[in-house]
Order: sequence, then C-alpha cells, then structure tokens
Amino acid sequence: MSNTMKITQVKSEIGSTKKIRATLVGLGLTKMNKTVTRKDTPEIRGMINKVLHLVRVEE
Repeated sequence: MSNTMKITQVKSEIGSTKKIRATLVGLGLTKMNKTVTRKDTPEIRGMINKVLHLVRVEE
C-alpha cells in the first residue's frame, strides 16, 4: 500500500474560486476534516498541488 496517500481537508473552501472547489470535490473532499485515500498518480498529485493550502497529505 505504499502507492496510496491520505488526504485530509484542514481548511474551509469558503472564499475560494470555483476551480478550487471543483478540485476538492474531484478529490472526494466535501467537508472539513474529511479524509480520503487515493492512489499516488500524477493526476492526483496535480490536483493536490492546486489545493495544497487547504489540505494535509500523508504518504
């Protein structure tokens, strides 16, 4: 399971742009402190880089 990562939303998306909100929904993050597990792919990494100021990532 080394090719997965845990992503937790730690800040609210209120005040963010529609693109940022859509990226969070694409990752599966809809509420504060929600944690999802995703595969470590370049697509997911790119999405995380867009919302890095709102999430915490654990390898």
